[in-house]
Amino acid sequence: MILMKLSSVIAVFMFSCVVNLPVMAKDIPLSDLNAGIKEREYLVKTLCLIADPVLEALSKNQLKKKMPVESAANQEADRKNYTYLEALGRTLAGMAPWLELGPDNTSEGKLREKYILMALQSIRNATNPESADFMNFTKGGQPLVDAAFLSQALLRAPIQLWGRLSTADKENLVNALKSTRVITPGYSNWLLFSAEIEAALLKFTGSCDRMRIDYAVKEHLNWYKGDGIYGDGPNFHFDYYNSFVIQPMFLEVLQTLKDAGDKVDATYDLVFQRICRYAAIQERLISPEGTYPIVGRSIAYRFGAFQVLAKVALIKALPEDISPQQVRAALYMMIKRQIEVPGTFDGNGWLTIGVAGHQPEAGEGYISTGSLYLCTEGMLMLGLPEKDPFWQGADKKWTSKKAWEGDRFPIDHAL
Repeated sequence: MILMKLSSVIAVFMFSCVVNLPVMAKDIPLSDLNAGIKEREYLVKTLCLIADPVLEALSKNQLKKKMPVESAANQEADRKNYTYLEALGRTLAGMAPWLELGPDNTSEGKLREKYILMALQSIRNATNPESADFMNFTKGGQPLVDAAFLSQALLRAPIQLWGRLSTADKENLVNALKSTRVITPGYSNWLLFSAEIEAALLKFTGSCDRMRIDYAVKEHLNWYKGDGIYGDGPNFHFDYYNSFVIQPMFLEVLQTLKDAGDKVDATYDLVFQRICRYAAIQERLISPEGTYPIVGRSIAYRFGAFQVLAKVALIKALPEDISPQQVRAALYMMIKRQIEVPGTFDGNGWLTIGVAGHQPEAGEGYISTGSLYLCTEGMLMLGLPEKDPFWQGADKKWTSKKAWEGDRFPIDHAL
């Protein structure tokens, strides 16, 4: 037994050395008043570790040359048409709130400037038709999805990711986004991909195809199933798509309309109330050990499944009986648990298909290497600055940890 434990510790140590993660001998004690700062440092390093291969290669016009394309059997040739835009859009969508904090003279601020500059060059290369890494925005259906995630990144970092592009770069980017209009979205959460792109165009150009927004809003209001959960289309699906796509994009589209002066306050307030309820449900789904139910499709997006909880923490809308410190502790434990499993990264630092390590069978036919970078969406809370109360003070037990350790915990109520 001692030898087994020792070999496990050695394996984690060797893995963390290979991928440059800090070695954590044990969990941060609940009494540590600096827990939040330590957890933030770990999460920033983890975010950069995930993004490094994508942004370093793409900023040098070498993504198509260097990125492996792991996929389901016999799908590699097809997924090469889409996987590169997936990697860019999804990586930046999760990083954007952190990048939007901008550069400063701190070590983290200087690090942000490095990644902002790589992100800007990556966007240039991806949208310039003369570039070696110019990406597919028009062929097949998948480009609509990842142009939407790229749009999401722009909406989340309008100063750093849009504002610092040149006029020519902005024109190429707008042309790329508009070109996706040749793709007809499916009658499902895909309506929100078209809406998210049009919301970005509205924000940054002043005009859009409003029908694509209005149709998505109307249908998703019709697809609400109750207690903070929408159907993915007319039917309810027991999966994490309310978090991967539906609730964040729905709220962001409505926020953009509000900012443009549209009278959508009542609808926005309704959707806002529902996303807060869903965040409360997500907080209860994280087990005392930092695991969660493996249900539904696209589970290889790992902790991206908890985008809603991270987003609601970011916008400071957590329910009154859920403290920022318990959400911080829960998300940290969950991300750390997944990211440190050997096999999560290949030998060159690219993400592999899986939930806990490398599990190729966890990937559906539409999953490839670029798809996996949606995991960054589970780290949106890094957009809260280091001095924010979210990162201050000792950890607190999250709901399931309280319940299963015999502590008092609040009972749950449906919306």
